[in-house]
Amino acid sequence: MTPIGLAKCALLLSGVGFAAQAQDFDITSQIGPDPVLPDPVYVSLSPDLNVAEVVGWAEGQTPQVPEGLTISAYATDLVNPRTVHTLPNGDVLVIQSRAPEGKPKYRPKDYIRGWIMSIAAGGGQGPQQDSNLITLLRDPNRDGVVDERHDLLTGLNSPFGVAWIDDTLYVALADAVVSYPYTLGDTAIADAAQLLTPLPGGPLNHHWTKDLALGPDGTMLYASVGSNSNAGENGMEAERGRAAIWQIDRATGASKPYATGLRNPNGLIFHPETGVLWAVINERDELGPNLVPDYMTSVQEGAFYGWPYSYYGAHVDERVRPARPDLVATAIAPDYALSSHVAALGLVFTNGSALPEAYGNGAFVGQHGSWNRDEFNGYKVSYIPFSNGVPDGMAQDVVTGFLVDGKVRGRPVGVGLDGTGALLVADDAGNTVWRVAAADGRVSEAPVETDRVATAPGAEPTTPPAAGSPEPAAP
Repeated sequence: MTPIGLAKCALLLSGVGFAAQAQDFDITSQIGPDPVLPDPVYVSLSPDLNVAEVVGWAEGQTPQVPEGLTISAYATDLVNPRTVHTLPNGDVLVIQSRAPEGKPKYRPKDYIRGWIMSIAAGGGQGPQQDSNLITLLRDPNRDGVVDERHDLLTGLNSPFGVAWIDDTLYVALADAVVSYPYTLGDTAIADAAQLLTPLPGGPLNHHWTKDLALGPDGTMLYASVGSNSNAGENGMEAERGRAAIWQIDRATGASKPYATGLRNPNGLIFHPETGVLWAVINERDELGPNLVPDYMTSVQEGAFYGWPYSYYGAHVDERVRPARPDLVATAIAPDYALSSHVAALGLVFTNGSALPEAYGNGAFVGQHGSWNRDEFNGYKVSYIPFSNGVPDGMAQDVVTGFLVDGKVRGRPVGVGLDGTGALLVADDAGNTVWRVAAADGRVSEAPVETDRVATAPGAEPTTPPAAGSPEPAAP
Protein backbone atom coordinates (compact mmCIF):
# COMPACT_ATOMS: atom_id res chain seq x y z
CA MET A 1 0.00 0.00 0.00
CA THR A 2 1.26 3.50 -0.81
CA PRO A 3 2.10 5.98 1.97
CA ILE A 4 -0.98 8.00 1.06
CA GLY A 5 -3.09 4.85 1.24
CA LEU A 6 -1.70 4.15 4.68
CA ALA A 7 -2.48 7.71 5.68
CA LYS A 8 -6.09 7.35 4.55
CA CYS A 9 -6.48 4.14 6.54
CA ALA A 10 -5.00 5.74 9.62
CA LEU A 11 -7.37 8.67 9.32
CA LEU A 12 -10.38 6.43 8.97
CA LEU A 13 -9.35 4.35 11.95
CA SER A 14 -8.92 7.47 14.05
CA GLY A 15 -12.39 8.69 13.15
CA VAL A 16 -11.51 11.55 10.81
CA GLY A 17 -14.54 12.73 8.88
CA PHE A 18 -16.80 12.01 11.83
CA ALA A 19 -16.66 15.00 14.14
CA ALA A 20 -16.39 14.03 17.77
CA GLN A 21 -19.03 15.15 20.20
CA ALA A 22 -18.81 18.86 20.92
CA GLN A 23 -16.66 19.78 23.85
CA ASP A 24 -18.51 21.54 26.63
CA PHE A 25 -16.25 24.53 26.24
CA ASP A 26 -16.98 28.17 25.47
CA ILE A 27 -14.44 29.25 22.86
CA THR A 28 -15.15 32.91 23.63
CA SER A 29 -13.48 32.33 27.01
CA GLN A 30 -10.26 32.08 25.03
CA ILE A 31 -10.61 35.45 23.31
CA GLY A 32 -8.89 38.37 24.98
CA PRO A 33 -5.89 39.12 27.19
CA ASP A 34 -6.52 36.39 29.79
CA PRO A 35 -7.69 33.19 28.05
CA VAL A 36 -9.00 30.12 29.86
CA LEU A 37 -6.43 27.33 29.43
CA PRO A 38 -7.77 23.83 30.19
CA ASP A 39 -5.49 21.00 31.24
CA PRO A 40 -3.44 19.64 28.34
CA VAL A 41 -4.23 16.21 26.88
CA TYR A 42 -0.87 14.56 26.28
CA VAL A 43 -2.24 11.18 25.17
CA SER A 44 -5.32 10.76 22.98
CA LEU A 45 -6.52 7.51 21.38
CA SER A 46 -8.90 9.48 19.17
CA PRO A 47 -7.21 12.55 17.63
CA ASP A 48 -9.25 15.73 17.37
CA LEU A 49 -9.45 16.11 13.57
CA ASN A 50 -12.18 17.45 11.36
CA VAL A 51 -11.34 18.34 7.78
CA ALA A 52 -13.74 20.46 5.75
CA GLU A 53 -14.15 19.83 2.03
CA VAL A 54 -13.42 22.85 -0.18
CA VAL A 55 -16.30 23.45 -2.62
CA GLY A 56 -15.51 27.03 -3.71
CA TRP A 57 -17.85 29.92 -4.44
CA ALA A 58 -20.84 29.45 -6.71
CA GLU A 59 -21.86 32.16 -9.16
CA GLY A 60 -23.11 35.18 -7.21
CA GLN A 61 -21.99 33.92 -3.80
CA THR A 62 -19.91 36.17 -1.55
CA PRO A 63 -18.91 36.19 2.10
CA GLN A 64 -21.24 37.96 4.51
CA VAL A 65 -20.65 41.30 6.23
CA PRO A 66 -22.69 43.29 8.80
CA GLU A 67 -24.99 46.18 8.06
CA GLY A 68 -23.07 49.29 7.10
CA LEU A 69 -20.58 47.34 5.00
CA THR A 70 -20.67 45.95 1.48
CA ILE A 71 -18.54 43.20 -0.06
CA SER A 72 -17.51 42.45 -3.63
CA ALA A 73 -14.87 40.49 -5.50
CA TYR A 74 -11.84 42.74 -6.07
CA ALA A 75 -9.93 40.12 -8.10
CA THR A 76 -10.84 36.58 -9.16
CA ASP A 77 -9.13 33.73 -11.02
CA LEU A 78 -6.07 34.02 -8.81
CA VAL A 79 -4.00 31.00 -7.77
CA ASN A 80 -3.63 30.63 -3.99
CA PRO A 81 -3.59 34.34 -3.03
CA ARG A 82 -1.93 34.56 0.38
CA THR A 83 -1.17 38.21 1.12
CA VAL A 84 -2.04 41.68 -0.16
CA HIS A 85 0.19 44.74 -0.02
CA THR A 86 -0.72 48.33 -0.93
CA LEU A 87 1.93 50.61 -2.41
CA PRO A 88 2.05 54.41 -1.80
CA ASN A 89 0.35 55.12 -5.14
CA GLY A 90 -2.59 52.84 -4.28
CA ASP A 91 -1.58 49.88 -6.44
CA VAL A 92 -2.17 46.54 -4.71
CA LEU A 93 0.22 43.59 -4.92
CA VAL A 94 -1.30 40.12 -4.53
CA ILE A 95 1.20 37.46 -3.53
CA GLN A 96 0.17 33.98 -4.71
CA SER A 97 2.07 30.89 -3.64
CA ARG A 98 2.18 27.20 -2.92
CA ALA A 99 4.32 25.35 -0.42
CA PRO A 100 7.77 24.29 -1.62
CA GLU A 101 7.90 20.80 -3.07
CA GLY A 102 10.05 17.94 -1.84
CA LYS A 103 9.47 18.31 1.90
CA PRO A 104 10.78 15.11 3.53
CA LYS A 105 8.42 12.97 5.62
CA TYR A 106 9.99 11.28 8.62
CA ARG A 107 7.00 9.70 10.38
CA PRO A 108 3.56 8.29 9.50
CA LYS A 109 2.02 11.47 10.94
CA ASP A 110 3.75 13.48 8.21
CA TYR A 111 1.91 11.55 5.48
CA ILE A 112 -1.37 11.94 7.31
CA ARG A 113 -0.89 15.67 7.74
CA GLY A 114 0.05 16.06 4.07
CA TRP A 115 -3.17 14.36 2.99
CA ILE A 116 -5.20 16.52 5.39
CA MET A 117 -3.61 19.69 3.99
CA SER A 118 -4.37 18.62 0.41
CA ILE A 119 -8.07 18.28 1.31
CA ALA A 120 -8.12 21.57 3.21
CA ALA A 121 -6.47 23.45 0.33
CA GLY A 122 -8.93 22.33 -2.32
CA GLY A 123 -8.11 22.72 -6.00
CA GLY A 124 -9.40 19.36 -7.18
CA GLN A 125 -7.44 16.49 -8.71
CA GLY A 126 -6.76 17.95 -12.16
CA PRO A 127 -3.77 19.94 -13.44
CA GLN A 128 -2.97 22.95 -11.27
CA GLN A 129 -2.45 26.45 -12.60
CA ASP A 130 0.86 28.17 -12.04
CA SER A 131 1.21 29.94 -8.72
CA ASN A 132 4.25 31.49 -6.97
CA LEU A 133 3.79 34.88 -8.58
CA ILE A 134 3.09 38.51 -7.67
CA THR A 135 0.26 40.30 -9.47
CA LEU A 136 -0.32 44.06 -9.52
CA LEU A 137 -3.91 45.35 -9.35
CA ARG A 138 -4.57 48.98 -10.30
CA ASP A 139 -7.65 51.15 -9.65
CA PRO A 140 -6.61 54.58 -10.96
CA ASN A 141 -10.00 56.28 -10.57
CA ARG A 142 -10.39 54.90 -7.01
CA ASP A 143 -13.89 53.53 -7.56
CA GLY A 144 -13.11 50.18 -5.92
CA VAL A 145 -12.95 48.32 -9.24
CA VAL A 146 -9.69 46.98 -10.66
CA ASP A 147 -9.03 48.45 -14.13
CA GLU A 148 -5.57 46.98 -14.77
CA ARG A 149 -3.94 43.70 -13.86
CA HIS A 150 -0.30 42.79 -14.47
CA ASP A 151 1.90 39.91 -13.33
CA LEU A 152 5.03 41.60 -11.98
CA LEU A 153 7.01 38.48 -11.06
CA THR A 154 6.56 34.78 -11.80
CA GLY A 155 8.36 31.55 -11.01
CA LEU A 156 9.26 32.56 -7.45
CA ASN A 157 10.20 30.20 -4.62
CA SER A 158 7.00 30.27 -2.54
CA PRO A 159 6.77 34.05 -1.89
CA PHE A 160 4.71 35.43 0.98
CA GLY A 161 5.70 38.83 2.42
CA VAL A 162 6.77 41.97 0.53
CA ALA A 163 7.87 45.52 1.34
CA TRP A 164 8.68 48.58 -0.79
CA ILE A 165 10.87 51.64 -0.22
CA ASP A 166 13.38 53.73 -2.20
CA ASP A 167 12.41 52.26 -5.59
CA THR A 168 13.12 48.77 -4.28
CA LEU A 169 10.71 45.88 -3.86
CA TYR A 170 11.70 43.32 -1.22
CA VAL A 171 10.22 39.82 -1.40
CA ALA A 172 10.38 37.18 1.34
CA LEU A 173 10.71 33.76 -0.27
CA ALA A 174 10.69 30.37 1.44
CA ASP A 175 14.45 30.58 2.04
CA ALA A 176 15.59 34.19 1.58
CA VAL A 177 14.77 37.86 1.29
CA VAL A 178 15.54 39.21 -2.18
CA SER A 179 15.19 42.63 -3.77
CA TYR A 180 14.28 44.03 -7.18
CA PRO A 181 14.56 47.56 -8.58
CA TYR A 182 10.97 48.78 -8.89
CA THR A 183 9.61 52.26 -9.57
CA LEU A 184 6.02 52.98 -8.60
CA GLY A 185 3.76 52.81 -11.64
CA ASP A 186 5.79 50.19 -13.50
CA THR A 187 3.82 47.16 -14.68
CA ALA A 188 6.72 44.74 -15.09
CA ILE A 189 9.99 43.80 -13.41
CA ALA A 190 12.69 42.55 -15.77
CA ASP A 191 15.75 42.66 -13.49
CA ALA A 192 17.03 39.56 -11.75
CA ALA A 193 16.60 39.20 -8.01
CA GLN A 194 19.40 40.34 -5.72
CA LEU A 195 19.94 38.37 -2.51
CA LEU A 196 19.63 40.53 0.60
CA THR A 197 19.90 37.76 3.19
CA PRO A 198 19.21 34.03 3.40
CA LEU A 199 16.56 32.72 5.78
CA PRO A 200 16.22 29.24 7.31
CA GLY A 201 14.70 27.10 4.58
CA GLY A 202 14.60 23.49 3.36
CA PRO A 203 14.65 20.72 2.83
CA LEU A 204 12.17 20.30 5.72
CA ASN A 205 10.88 23.92 5.98
CA HIS A 206 7.76 22.86 7.89
CA HIS A 207 6.30 26.37 8.31
CA TRP A 208 7.44 27.85 5.02
CA THR A 209 5.58 31.19 4.96
CA LYS A 210 7.98 34.07 5.52
CA ASP A 211 6.26 37.39 6.16
CA LEU A 212 7.94 40.77 5.86
CA ALA A 213 7.48 44.25 7.34
CA LEU A 214 9.35 47.53 6.92
CA GLY A 215 10.34 49.27 10.16
CA PRO A 216 8.94 52.74 10.88
CA ASP A 217 12.28 54.49 10.25
CA GLY A 218 12.75 52.74 6.90
CA THR A 219 16.17 51.26 7.66
CA MET A 220 15.23 47.77 8.86
CA LEU A 221 13.15 44.89 7.56
CA TYR A 222 11.54 42.30 9.81
CA ALA A 223 11.04 38.74 8.57
CA SER A 224 9.13 35.91 10.24
CA VAL A 225 10.39 32.32 10.27
CA GLY A 226 8.08 29.59 11.59
CA SER A 227 9.17 26.46 13.42
CA ASN A 228 10.19 23.21 11.75
CA SER A 229 7.86 21.11 13.90
CA ASN A 230 4.82 21.16 16.12
CA ALA A 231 6.69 21.10 19.43
CA GLY A 232 10.32 20.29 18.75
CA GLU A 233 9.81 16.64 17.78
CA ASN A 234 12.26 16.92 14.87
CA GLY A 235 15.07 17.84 17.23
CA MET A 236 16.23 21.28 18.26
CA GLU A 237 18.99 21.38 15.66
CA ALA A 238 16.22 21.54 13.05
CA GLU A 239 14.95 24.69 14.80
CA ARG A 240 18.15 26.70 14.46
CA GLY A 241 17.13 30.27 13.61
CA ARG A 242 13.44 29.35 13.45
CA ALA A 243 10.33 30.18 15.49
CA ALA A 244 11.56 33.75 15.39
CA ILE A 245 11.30 37.20 13.86
CA TRP A 246 14.54 38.43 12.32
CA GLN A 247 15.68 42.04 11.97
CA ILE A 248 17.49 42.75 8.68
CA ASP A 249 19.55 45.84 7.82
CA ARG A 250 18.43 46.97 4.36
CA ALA A 251 21.79 48.53 3.58
CA THR A 252 24.00 45.54 4.39
CA GLY A 253 21.77 42.47 4.72
CA ALA A 254 23.13 41.89 8.23
CA SER A 255 20.52 40.16 10.36
CA LYS A 256 19.87 39.12 13.96
CA PRO A 257 17.02 37.56 15.93
CA TYR A 258 14.60 40.29 17.04
CA ALA A 259 12.27 38.01 19.05
CA THR A 260 12.18 34.25 19.57
CA GLY A 261 9.90 31.48 20.87
CA LEU A 262 7.16 32.34 18.32
CA ARG A 263 5.98 29.05 16.79
CA ASN A 264 4.60 30.38 13.50
CA PRO A 265 4.46 34.17 13.26
CA ASN A 266 2.69 35.91 10.38
CA GLY A 267 0.86 39.17 9.71
CA LEU A 268 3.85 41.32 10.64
CA ILE A 269 2.90 45.01 10.78
CA PHE A 270 3.85 48.11 12.76
CA HIS A 271 1.15 50.04 14.58
CA PRO A 272 0.79 53.36 12.72
CA GLU A 273 0.53 55.44 15.92
CA THR A 274 2.91 53.75 18.36
CA GLY A 275 5.50 52.30 15.96
CA VAL A 276 5.34 48.95 17.79
CA LEU A 277 5.65 45.69 15.83
CA TRP A 278 2.65 43.32 16.01
CA ALA A 279 2.06 39.84 14.64
CA VAL A 280 -0.37 36.93 14.79
CA ILE A 281 0.97 33.56 15.91
CA ASN A 282 -0.18 29.99 15.24
CA GLU A 283 0.44 28.02 18.41
CA ARG A 284 1.09 24.28 18.87
CA ASP A 285 -1.26 21.33 18.32
CA GLU A 286 -1.95 17.90 19.83
CA LEU A 287 -2.73 19.08 23.36
CA GLY A 288 -6.48 18.83 22.87
CA PRO A 289 -9.09 20.78 20.88
CA ASN A 290 -8.88 23.79 23.20
CA LEU A 291 -5.11 24.17 23.48
CA VAL A 292 -3.19 26.18 22.60
CA PRO A 293 -4.95 29.45 21.63
CA ASP A 294 -3.50 31.25 18.63
CA TYR A 295 -2.84 34.88 19.44
CA MET A 296 -2.11 38.45 18.40
CA THR A 297 0.69 40.21 20.21
CA SER A 298 3.04 43.14 20.23
CA VAL A 299 6.57 41.92 19.65
CA GLN A 300 9.22 43.20 22.02
CA GLU A 301 12.85 43.33 20.96
CA GLY A 302 14.88 40.62 22.68
CA ALA A 303 11.80 38.88 24.06
CA PHE A 304 11.22 35.11 24.27
CA TYR A 305 7.61 33.89 23.89
CA GLY A 306 7.91 30.31 25.09
CA TRP A 307 7.94 27.93 22.14
CA PRO A 308 8.55 25.03 22.38
CA TYR A 309 9.16 24.82 26.12
CA SER A 310 6.06 26.66 27.34
CA TYR A 311 2.97 28.52 26.18
CA TYR A 312 1.28 31.64 27.49
CA GLY A 313 4.16 32.42 29.75
CA ALA A 314 5.05 29.67 32.22
CA HIS A 315 2.63 26.91 31.11
CA VAL A 316 5.18 24.15 30.51
CA ASP A 317 4.80 21.72 27.60
CA GLU A 318 5.84 18.44 29.22
CA ARG A 319 6.42 16.78 25.83
CA VAL A 320 9.56 18.80 25.18
CA ARG A 321 12.81 17.27 26.39
CA PRO A 322 15.23 18.34 27.66
CA ALA A 323 13.24 20.93 29.59
CA ARG A 324 14.49 24.51 29.77
CA PRO A 325 13.21 26.08 33.01
CA ASP A 326 15.71 28.90 32.53
CA LEU A 327 14.00 29.97 29.30
CA VAL A 328 10.51 29.37 30.65
CA ALA A 329 11.27 31.81 33.47
CA THR A 330 11.82 34.55 30.85
CA ALA A 331 8.84 33.70 28.61
CA ILE A 332 6.46 36.60 27.92
CA ALA A 333 2.72 36.01 27.73
CA PRO A 334 1.13 37.39 24.53
CA ASP A 335 -1.27 40.34 24.48
CA TYR A 336 -4.49 38.91 23.03
CA ALA A 337 -5.74 35.35 22.53
CA LEU A 338 -7.88 34.48 19.49
CA SER A 339 -9.01 30.99 20.66
CA SER A 340 -7.54 27.63 19.71
CA HIS A 341 -6.58 26.48 16.22
CA VAL A 342 -8.14 29.38 14.29
CA ALA A 343 -4.91 29.60 12.22
CA ALA A 344 -4.57 33.37 12.27
CA LEU A 345 -2.42 34.46 9.30
CA GLY A 346 -3.30 38.07 8.46
CA LEU A 347 -3.26 41.33 10.42
CA VAL A 348 -3.88 44.96 9.45
CA PHE A 349 -4.58 48.11 11.46
CA THR A 350 -7.51 50.26 10.33
CA ASN A 351 -6.22 53.71 11.32
CA GLY A 352 -6.73 56.06 8.38
CA SER A 353 -9.08 53.73 6.53
CA ALA A 354 -12.40 54.67 4.94
CA LEU A 355 -14.36 52.10 6.95
CA PRO A 356 -17.23 53.15 9.24
CA GLU A 357 -16.31 54.65 12.60
CA ALA A 358 -17.06 51.36 14.38
CA TYR A 359 -14.01 49.90 12.64
CA GLY A 360 -11.83 53.00 12.64
CA ASN A 361 -9.36 52.19 15.42
CA GLY A 362 -8.45 48.55 15.66
CA ALA A 363 -7.17 45.52 13.81
CA PHE A 364 -8.61 43.00 11.38
CA VAL A 365 -7.35 39.42 11.69
CA GLY A 366 -7.68 36.81 8.95
CA GLN A 367 -8.40 33.36 10.42
CA HIS A 368 -7.65 30.57 7.95
CA GLY A 369 -9.61 28.00 9.98
CA SER A 370 -9.03 24.82 11.96
CA TRP A 371 -8.61 21.21 10.87
CA ASN A 372 -7.27 19.83 14.14
CA ARG A 373 -10.23 20.13 16.50
CA ASP A 374 -13.55 18.31 16.57
CA GLU A 375 -15.63 21.48 16.07
CA PHE A 376 -14.52 23.96 13.41
CA ASN A 377 -13.05 27.26 14.57
CA GLY A 378 -11.95 30.33 12.60
CA TYR A 379 -12.86 30.60 8.89
CA LYS A 380 -13.59 34.32 9.22
CA VAL A 381 -12.14 37.80 9.53
CA SER A 382 -12.56 39.34 12.96
CA TYR A 383 -12.13 42.90 14.22
CA ILE A 384 -10.48 43.76 17.53
CA PRO A 385 -10.95 47.35 18.78
CA PHE A 386 -7.86 49.20 20.05
CA SER A 387 -7.38 52.12 22.41
CA ASN A 388 -4.10 53.93 22.97
CA GLY A 389 -2.30 51.41 20.79
CA VAL A 390 -3.45 48.25 22.61
CA PRO A 391 -6.45 45.88 22.26
CA ASP A 392 -9.49 47.12 24.14
CA GLY A 393 -12.58 44.95 23.78
CA MET A 394 -14.04 41.72 22.50
CA ALA A 395 -13.30 40.49 18.98
CA GLN A 396 -16.19 40.85 16.53
CA ASP A 397 -16.95 38.59 13.56
CA VAL A 398 -17.04 40.84 10.49
CA VAL A 399 -16.43 38.79 7.32
CA THR A 400 -18.08 35.37 7.57
CA GLY A 401 -19.73 32.74 5.36
CA PHE A 402 -16.49 31.01 4.36
CA LEU A 403 -17.70 27.82 6.09
CA VAL A 404 -21.32 26.72 5.56
CA ASP A 405 -22.75 23.35 6.65
CA GLY A 406 -19.29 21.89 7.03
CA LYS A 407 -18.28 22.88 3.49
CA VAL A 408 -15.58 25.46 2.78
CA ARG A 409 -16.24 28.09 0.16
CA GLY A 410 -13.03 29.95 0.92
CA ARG A 411 -10.35 30.48 3.56
CA PRO A 412 -9.15 33.97 4.52
CA VAL A 413 -5.41 34.55 4.83
CA GLY A 414 -3.83 37.99 4.52
CA VAL A 415 -5.74 41.23 5.04
CA GLY A 416 -4.95 44.80 4.01
CA LEU A 417 -6.36 48.15 2.94
CA ASP A 418 -6.72 49.01 -0.74
CA GLY A 419 -5.98 52.36 -2.36
CA THR A 420 -9.38 53.71 -1.30
CA GLY A 421 -9.11 52.66 2.35
CA ALA A 422 -11.38 49.61 2.05
CA LEU A 423 -10.52 46.23 3.58
CA LEU A 424 -9.05 43.55 1.33
CA VAL A 425 -9.14 39.83 2.20
CA ALA A 426 -7.00 37.26 0.39
CA ASP A 427 -8.93 33.98 0.05
CA ASP A 428 -6.49 31.24 -0.92
CA ALA A 429 -9.06 28.44 -1.24
CA GLY A 430 -11.54 30.59 -3.18
CA ASN A 431 -8.77 32.10 -5.35
CA THR A 432 -10.27 35.53 -4.80
CA VAL A 433 -9.41 38.83 -3.14
CA TRP A 434 -12.53 40.30 -1.53
CA ARG A 435 -13.12 44.03 -0.96
CA VAL A 436 -15.10 45.16 2.08
CA ALA A 437 -16.10 48.84 1.97
CA ALA A 438 -18.40 51.27 3.75
CA ALA A 439 -21.91 50.94 2.35
CA ASP A 440 -22.11 54.73 1.85
CA GLY A 441 -19.24 54.61 -0.66
CA ARG A 442 -16.78 56.77 1.26
CA VAL A 443 -13.09 56.58 0.36
CA SER A 444 -9.93 57.75 2.10
CA GLU A 445 -8.38 61.09 1.14
CA ALA A 446 -5.26 59.28 -0.09
CA PRO A 447 -4.07 55.69 -0.39
CA VAL A 448 -3.11 54.04 2.90
CA GLU A 449 0.11 52.20 2.11
CA THR A 450 0.98 49.01 3.96
CA ASP A 451 4.49 50.23 4.87
CA ARG A 452 3.89 53.43 6.81
CA VAL A 453 7.37 54.92 7.15
CA ALA A 454 7.09 57.63 9.81
CA THR A 455 10.51 59.24 9.57
CA ALA A 456 13.32 59.61 7.08
CA PRO A 457 15.92 56.84 6.84
CA GLY A 458 18.71 57.43 9.34
CA ALA A 459 16.44 58.85 12.04
CA GLU A 460 16.21 57.26 15.43
CA PRO A 461 13.96 54.16 15.44
CA THR A 462 10.47 54.67 16.85
CA THR A 463 10.40 51.19 18.39
CA PRO A 464 12.63 51.20 21.48
CA PRO A 465 13.61 47.93 23.15
CA ALA A 466 11.29 46.93 25.99
CA ALA A 467 12.77 47.63 29.40
CA GLY A 468 13.87 44.52 31.17
CA SER A 469 13.46 42.21 28.17
CA PRO A 470 15.77 39.20 28.14
CA GLU A 471 18.44 38.81 25.49
CA PRO A 472 17.41 36.88 22.35
CA ALA A 473 17.36 33.21 23.27
CA ALA A 474 16.72 31.05 20.23
CA PRO A 475 16.08 27.41 21.18
